[in-house]
This record gives sequence, C-alpha cells and structure tokens, in this order.
Amino acid sequence: MAQEEEEKQQGHTNENKFKQLHDLFATPNSYRTAAGAPGHEYYQNTADYQMNIVLDDKTQRLTGEATVTYTNNSPNELEYLWMQLDQNIREKGSPAKEKDGAGFSPVMPVENFTETYMGEEFDGGFKITSLTKDGQPLPHKINWTMMRIDMPQSLKPGESFTFDIEWNYLINNHVTNRARSGYEHFEEDGNNAYVIAQFFPRMAVYNDVEGWQNYQFWGNGEFALPFGNYDVKITVPEDHVMEATGELQNRKKVFTKDMMKRYDEAKKSFDKPVLIVTQEEAEAAEKAFATKTKTWEWKAEKVRDFGFATSRKFIYDAMNVKIGDKEVMAISLYPKEGNPLWEEWSTYAVASTLETYSDFTFQYPYHKAISVHAKNQGMEYPMICWNYGRPNKDGTYSDRVKYGMISVIIHEIGHNYFPMIVNSDERQWGWMDEGLNTFMQYLAEQEFGKKHPDALGGLDAYPSRRGEPSKIVDYMKGNQDYISPIMTNPEQVYQLGNNAYGKPATALNILRETVMGPELFDYAFKTFAQRWMFKHPTPEDFFRTMDDASAVDLDWYFRGWFYTTDYVDIGVKSVKEYLPTNTPTKKGKELLARYGITDPENDPRTAGAVYVVEVGSEDFDEAMLEKDPLENAPLLNEFIMDNFSAQEQVDLDVPKYFYEVTFNKPGGLVMPIIVEYAYEDGSTEKVTYPAQVWRKNDKEVSKAITSDKRIVNITVDPDIETADVDLSNNNWPAKEKESEFDEFKNKED
Repeated sequence: MAQEEEEKQQGHTNENKFKQLHDLFATPNSYRTAAGAPGHEYYQNTADYQMNIVLDDKTQRLTGEATVTYTNNSPNELEYLWMQLDQNIREKGSPAKEKDGAGFSPVMPVENFTETYMGEEFDGGFKITSLTKDGQPLPHKINWTMMRIDMPQSLKPGESFTFDIEWNYLINNHVTNRARSGYEHFEEDGNNAYVIAQFFPRMAVYNDVEGWQNYQFWGNGEFALPFGNYDVKITVPEDHVMEATGELQNRKKVFTKDMMKRYDEAKKSFDKPVLIVTQEEAEAAEKAFATKTKTWEWKAEKVRDFGFATSRKFIYDAMNVKIGDKEVMAISLYPKEGNPLWEEWSTYAVASTLETYSDFTFQYPYHKAISVHAKNQGMEYPMICWNYGRPNKDGTYSDRVKYGMISVIIHEIGHNYFPMIVNSDERQWGWMDEGLNTFMQYLAEQEFGKKHPDALGGLDAYPSRRGEPSKIVDYMKGNQDYISPIMTNPEQVYQLGNNAYGKPATALNILRETVMGPELFDYAFKTFAQRWMFKHPTPEDFFRTMDDASAVDLDWYFRGWFYTTDYVDIGVKSVKEYLPTNTPTKKGKELLARYGITDPENDPRTAGAVYVVEVGSEDFDEAMLEKDPLENAPLLNEFIMDNFSAQEQVDLDVPKYFYEVTFNKPGGLVMPIIVEYAYEDGSTEKVTYPAQVWRKNDKEVSKAITSDKRIVNITVDPDIETADVDLSNNNWPAKEKESEFDEFKNKED
C-alpha cells in the first residue's frame, strides 16, 4: 500500500517587510513619473483674484467683492467649478460642531465654558450676496463648505473663465471661538488685533490625481489651493498698521514719513531689527480710535493663498537677510502685550529660519516673511503667519514660553516652503506639510541655537520638542486602539499632533541620521523640494524621489513608518561563546548526518574539518581542554602553518574568542541593528548591521563574532537613535530594572 502523501501546507501571500511599495502606489504616467518627478504632461490650473475688502472694526464684519479668473490648463473639459467656503464651518448648525462625541470636561477655562454652553451660537459663515458672469447671475449650489458653479458651457483646455462674487461674514474671536484666523479683543484698551485668512471664497484644486479636490472642510485637514496672482485692496481704520501677503503698492500713502525713513534703514540692517513703529507710538494709537479709513494695496504673484493682519496696536520691526542672491525682509508685528519677548527674538527667528530652510531646500523666492503675534495661534499663509508666545503682564516669561514662541515662529515661517511653495494637499495628507515642516523645524531650531547661543540659557543645544527619536517613544508604544498610520486623512486620526507632526518628523530624522546618512538624505530631500516647488506633489512623489535621488531602496522604511503603526523594539536575545576543535561535536555530527556522513572521524570528506563547540554545553568538556583555544584546534593550527609564511603568521589576526549573538525583534518595524561591543580591556566598538539583515527572518537573527578580546557587554542602540520603545532588552548582560522608587528618585535628582 502506498505511503499516504504528506499533507501540504497552505500557501501564503508575500507579507515580507521588504516587499516593494508597488502594490500601494499609483501607476506612473505622463503626469507623474516612476522617479517621483513631474511628467512631461504635468499640468496645474491657476486662479487669479482681484479683490476689494472692507474690514469694519466696530461690527467685526468683513465685506468683499472679487473678480476671479480660473484657467484650465488640464487636457480635460470642465463642466463646472468648485470653490471652498471654509468660513461655513462656523455657520449656525455646521455639521463640524457635532463631528465628535464629547461629554463635559472636568475643568475648562471660564471663557470656553460660557462660549460652549451658555452663549448664543456664533454665525460666522459666508453670506454670498452676488455671483455673476458679465452681470448675469451664475447658477450655483452651496454644499456646506463647498460651492459648485455651473458655467454656461464647458471650459475647454487652455480656456479661462472669469466671474464676479460678493460676500460678507462676521469675524470670529479666535481666542474664545478657536480658529485659524479672527480677532483678539483687548478689554483693557478696547482694541482688536486681526489676523485674517480664509476670508474669501477660494478656488479648489483640480488635478490628475483625483479631479476636483472637494473634500469638505471639517476643521483638521487644512487646505488644497491652486497658485495664482492676487491684486487686493484692503480698507481698514486710518490708524491701523497692516502687513499681508504680497508687495505693498502704496507704501508712501499708508506709511508716515517716520515709518518710511525707518523702513529704509531696516533695508540696510542685516544684523538687528529696526523699529518701524515703536511701542510708544503703538500705545498712543491705542487711544485714538480713528474714524476715517485708508486702503492698503497689495499685489502678489505665484502664491496659493492670501492673508493679512491689521491693528492700531501693532509694533512693527524689520531687518534684511541675505538669502542666496536675494535680499529678504524679515518682519514682526506685535502688540505691547508681546514685549519684551517679541522685540528680543521674533525677527531673529524669522531670519534664521529663512537661512536654514533655504540651505536645505531652495532659495526663498519671495521678498519678505512676516511673523505676527496672536494669542493661542500658530498658523501660516504665503509670506505671513500668526504665532503665540505672550509674557506675563509684568514682562517676565519662562523658558517654556520663550522656546515655545521661537519654535512656533520657526515652524510657521517654515510653512512658506511646505506647503506654500511645495504645494501638497493638506486636506488629504496632513503629514506632507506638517511632518516635512516639523522635520525641517528641528534642523532650523538646532541651527538657531548655534547662531544665538545667548538664547539657550546655558543649554548645550536648542531644546526641540519634536524630532529627537526618544520623544516619540511614548506615542509609538501607546494603546494601538488610538494610533493611526501616518498615511491617514487628518480627520480620521486620534492624535493629530503625534500623527502628522511628531512621528513623520522623527521618521525623517532617523532616516537622515541613522539609515541614509546626511549627505545622501540631504541631496534627495533637496531634489524633492526643487522638483516640486510651485507644484502639487503627492506622498508617492516624495517616496519615489527619495529612492530615485539616493539609490537607497527605502520601500521597507516608508512602508513600516508611514503605512503601519508598528514600533521599534530590538533586543539581545542570547549570547553564546564557542571554541574551535577538531573533535567532532554532537551538533556537528547531527549536521553531517543530514548529508549522509555518519562516521566523520574516518570519512575522508571530513578530513580537516573544524568543529565549533558552545562553551558550557554538554559536549564541551569532552571536546575541549582548558587551554588556549588554538591549542585545542590542531587542524586549524596545521592549516595556518601550511598556508601562511612565517611573516604572514606574525601578521595574522588570529581570534581568541568566538561568539554567536542572537538579536530578536519584538517590535514590528525593521531597522538597522546598531550595536556597541564593550571589551574586557575597556575598549568599545560600534557596529551597524543593515536593516536587510531581517529580510529572511523577521523575528530574530544571529551574528557570528570573532575577536581577540573578550566581550563583557553588548548594547543595542547605544545612542538611543532608533526610537526603540523598550530599552530593558537592549543589553547583555541584562541590566537590573530600577525599582519605581529609584526611578522616581533619579528623575528628581
């Protein structure tokens, strides 16, 4: 009877951590290449705006009218246009107000409590009063934060469509009604400071990836916008000081003679800011409350958005900074409540950020960059941003407030590069602007500390909040029920700060410092930035470019860090010491038996074989004597005698110690194994095994180590550079775990 056929194992799919990302990527095409660059048929549509804006300081209402010209550069006919009405997130009954489940917080600021539970619901949505083409009404449909415009006929490739729109809305108090823009009211003097954005209906993006980007604005995902040219006139009270996106066209009309003189001085100052409006002048203006108005005229080319800040409370300082072959004005606006902190550090932070970001990406293309003080704010627009950081009323401030202010300025000024110029889709991929920018922020913070050691207060380096591997560990080892992959829409993540800012910044920092090295990484990162400046990249374009420009296969890295919630945990499982011998060992015989060699002592095929025996194993005593290892390996000695000259034997590095070190990987992420070997004589050696060492066994891997010195200690990730979530298994011999009391005591010390 035939022997029953052995049951076969079931097949399986390729789940190897090193498989390529092709299954997750879109197919390359003429618009976007496999190398991550724009293709030969890449296109992007444009939107140009001519606007007249009036800000009523008494009623906090903004009224606007605009002529919009939309140009279809795509190869497709467009049947309709989509505009974003982001202010509608604050209209009465907005779905965004009910998007989260929430009970009562145990404690909250009184102004937030009254605003949330006791005040009348704020109605800040856009009121569209007119939408016309050549004076005739245009059919349209408002779907909450999106508006579809039905054109009389399809817009053919290469054609433009021009229409007029009028609107108004109530500006929100951004301190009590948290938002990216609005006003702050100062009860002491009765004034308002405005930081205004998303103040006009904006064209949505149409591209080759998803057609119209008309995902509703729910609050977390930010903006996707086309580039265009802006001609904007803004009317405000006569005594206001303003800055905005674009170049001021009528500076001599809106600046006083003193302001003009100081501004000219600032253009010649490259080492310190010059006050254009002093604190004394701003305090005097606070009491004036002008009844007349004046109009500021701005023009901006090749920008994706527009923002402005205005108040009679603003102090204004500026200095020039050399960026490549350009001169750029670094500017700060702040009320007296921001001093002395803002006059000390804001403009320096702006200048330093422009220098560092330009070194790592591309030369800053605009003529200015502005930091505006706004309580509780951190938000960015082309050339201008709002930043928090307010001293106590007596002018004192803590290090936390100081570094918080400098860091947010660096971050928001940095957004000029990502996404204002490298124009990613923030609504879909929050990490592409926040993560890339937070990574660059870390580099810029460290550079700021080197340029301004007086800001460090005796610290060795700038105390960055994000970017260092150790600072993402608590998040990565947290409850997996509340962690999302980086490649998740911002509206669906649990911890946006960690997911879109901290983790991608740390991943890129580790990629630069540990996996690729700064030279390869910096070249590839700069290639991506320069390929996609003033264009619309996707995550795939970034991943592909980093591979393409470095010749480093990074699919395993991006798959693990960006598409999963796996974490790093690599440890030392075991260390075994071996010695060579010519006496057949039990394990050696078992191995040879598989090949039909059952009598190795007398089989000519095994003549000259060297066996290794584990020190302390059951056949160690019979195979080895307590002598020098090479004296117990006559065949090894004989081989050396027969094959090397006397001089060569002197130079031969004959190891005395033989180890087998097994590393295990309880964590899901594959990473290089960085190991420090400490020897009996006090010396150390650092070795890095590439991540590919895990490609055939994702659980554990062994390495044979030969040495002429005895190993006394092994440490995985000795410099804590991989975000390993559990250091308790990183040492051999294992370190004793501190008691909770000792751990607490050491922290206190």
